Amino acid sequence: MSDLLDEPVDDDGDVTPEPDTEEVAGRGGHLVAVVTGASRGIGRYVADALEDAGWVVERGSSAVAPVTDRDALAAWVADVVERQGRIDLLVNNAGVIDAEVDLFASDPDEWWHTVEVDVLGPYLMTWLVAPHLLAGGGGRVVNLNSGAGRRAGAEASAYNVSKTALARITGSTHLAGWDRGIRAFDLMPGVVRTDMTEAMEAHADRTEWTAPEEVIALVLALASGDLDVFSGRFVRAGIDTPESLRAMADRGLEPGERMLDLVLREDDPLA
Repeated sequence: MSDLLDEPVDDDGDVTPEPDTEEVAGRGGHLVAVVTGASRGIGRYVADALEDAGWVVERGSSAVAPVTDRDALAAWVADVVERQGRIDLLVNNAGVIDAEVDLFASDPDEWWHTVEVDVLGPYLMTWLVAPHLLAGGGGRVVNLNSGAGRRAGAEASAYNVSKTALARITGSTHLAGWDRGIRAFDLMPGVVRTDMTEAMEAHADRTEWTAPEEVIALVLALASGDLDVFSGRFVRAGIDTPESLRAMADRGLEPGERMLDLVLREDDPLA
């Protein structure tokens, strides 16, 4: 699940020194990742891991630029590019969840706010960052999705709706960007123990959690380009590993595999 957005943050904006490797030097001296919702939870884990791996990381938060504020996001992205000269990776992690009630009991304002943060936010960030990915010859977008995106939800319906929509944004990013060097992925992190998940009734009795390290391993593998064959598709931390995904890639992926689609019989007229 993606991290909460609308709470005070304490990001200091520090970045790591430029990695001293031949590969990175050949691409302008450093690789730059932009991570939204990076003040805590999964976003912080991911941002810290990318820095440890040698990336320069720009950390987004509601204090830096709310992901529903187009003007604020545009100014932030422009500032990142002015200071860093490039963007190579976007991790759309920022998100919220609505109350755990059914659709009939939901609050329309809260419901729509959830959709705005979880759908409009990644769309705006992808729209703003894509020109800079293209200017550098390509790049990658990792969208923190959820198993909730695969199905309807009896409760917290806006979250399910938003994650399904996010998968379509991922797919459209893949289709628009593949021939131009952009890859996009839906990463389902499982249930990581965060402020958000610990506050949910659905996880009140949970004893098994997805380890942050399992999420990090997939983000680093996707960011490296090692799993580009999964562009436009879902991967799931806690079940998939970089090694298991490489094995799947070696045996070949079927059209539509790990993508959202209708399940139809062969004789269905919609098939």
